[in-house]
Amino acid sequence: MTEETNIPAETGAAAEGATRSGFVALIGATNAGKSTLVNRLVGAKVSIVSHKVQTTRAIVRGIAIHNNAQIVFMDTPGIFKPRRRLDRAMVTTAWGGAKDADFIMFLIDSERGLKGDAETILEGLKDVHQPKILVLNKVDRVKPEDLLKLTAAVNEVVKFERTFMISALNGSGCEDVMDYLAAALPEGPWYYPEDQISDLPMRQLAAEITREKLFLRLHQELPYSSHVETEKWEERKDGSVRIEQVIYVERDSQKKIALGKNGDAIKAISTASRKELSEILEQPVHLFLFVKVRENWGDDPARFREMGLDFPTS
Repeated sequence: MTEETNIPAETGAAAEGATRSGFVALIGATNAGKSTLVNRLVGAKVSIVSHKVQTTRAIVRGIAIHNNAQIVFMDTPGIFKPRRRLDRAMVTTAWGGAKDADFIMFLIDSERGLKGDAETILEGLKDVHQPKILVLNKVDRVKPEDLLKLTAAVNEVVKFERTFMISALNGSGCEDVMDYLAAALPEGPWYYPEDQISDLPMRQLAAEITREKLFLRLHQELPYSSHVETEKWEERKDGSVRIEQVIYVERDSQKKIALGKNGDAIKAISTASRKELSEILEQPVHLFLFVKVRENWGDDPARFREMGLDFPTS
């Protein structure tokens, strides 16, 4: 279900055989469903998904081909009121990604509407001059009349080129988003090879998958002061790969949580991560996880670089 507006003449259908390409930044409040939507639009898992807010820390680019266009989706960290140095880096990265894109896609959780961070983001979009589309997610849970009221309220503050009403979880309305972007992006050559779905190095993607399983397993037990790094990647003669990763936490008490009673937690995390990595790599994976204490890693510039974030100096 979409609200119809006309595509500007300069972004109409491309000439026969012409290609289009561009970057589309997804911004929104934490847990609006950005990572789920990126994975849906790309057709493969490129961004980790968790019920825990602020899961995405750096910009993850997912690459999709639709009709004659290559659409590079930039899954940005959720925008929220920052409290820590890591928070500030994430929010700065999100706004930076938005301002570097050809199109902005503002995603709102329809159930929550313009509460809290979503309203703050909308105000911030007044200063962003790229073309913007509004995407209302989880519309299957909201009455149609309430969706129309929300659409009107948002467009009174910032004028969007078009409004889409979707469900990232089941895919409803997502094809309309792809059709629009494929026609609206500027003409030009593709940025990436046709078979590439992400610009994230495999070592980093593997670390992100393990971090997702860590969050899914431990929920609220383990705070955000945890980080996963892939320290060793060895392709073996038998066609398998040996991967060694370290989960860094800030205190011994957090290490005990990550390990679990009799090592149950770390075993479950390893099993789940290894299974998904084997499916993605299409080869057997031998995954070894270690938990180490690194005090105040959240103030270490090297860790920010590892995550693809700029280190805030203040």
